[in-house]
Amino acid sequence: MLSAKSLFQEILDNDESFQLFCSIAASGESQGGWENARIAALVPDSERALAPKITRHGADEDKHGRIFNALMKKRGLEPVEIPPATDYTMLLENNGIGLAHEKLKGDQALTVEDIVTYLAHSRVTEQRASEEMELLRKHFADHPDLGRAVKMISNDEDNHLAYCHEELLRFAAAGHGRMIQRTLRECALAEIRIYRDVSLAVMAGMGRILGWSKARSGVLAAGIHAVYLYERLGGWRRMVSLKMPERRDALGGPASAAPEFA
Repeated sequence: MLSAKSLFQEILDNDESFQLFCSIAASGESQGGWENARIAALVPDSERALAPKITRHGADEDKHGRIFNALMKKRGLEPVEIPPATDYTMLLENNGIGLAHEKLKGDQALTVEDIVTYLAHSRVTEQRASEEMELLRKHFADHPDLGRAVKMISNDEDNHLAYCHEELLRFAAAGHGRMIQRTLRECALAEIRIYRDVSLAVMAGMGRILGWSKARSGVLAAGIHAVYLYERLGGWRRMVSLKMPERRDALGGPASAAPEFA
């Protein structure tokens, strides 16, 4: 029977597919780490108190990248170049979602509106990350090689999501509510489309490596399209709602260490 657990187990059991999976994940996390570091450096004076949390966000993403690289190293594997069609982070940026890298490469301070845009973009993408890691945690929390990494990353992603909720609510109370809702909607509708396209590209790559039949690949592609249809018809709304999280000040301290993955 085809299930999320059996599918990932198949990817995990093959060195080449596991290498591709970890390389894609590590690349996205590393890009996220760089983006957050640059945003923290360019925070406007009026929001300097937010800089340590943004720095912590970036440090967590960098840590996740190191974890995925360490998982490969443990199996004697090296990161591989990822196909452009699987580069979720860059595809979002290329579609105008979040802050442009050209802006982040400069030295001009960001505006409050830029910070709101960053938080709205993160609110959407961290929802996706939290859900994906929760799925892996559900099936692989007790795995001897993956379990500790999955639980650590999942907890971090939940913290990131809580932080986005709390900070966006703060900005909404300060009068940015309309911009927040508009930006969240734009980000969510773009994200679900890009996530669909990336998912199709990743599954196509896995299918080639693992020798899936056309029928099996077709079933998986149909499933991805079905998820997109659900999200387009209303599922995207879960990505734009805001509520005060149970985890308050979730990024208020330093990033947790992961020496075993160094």
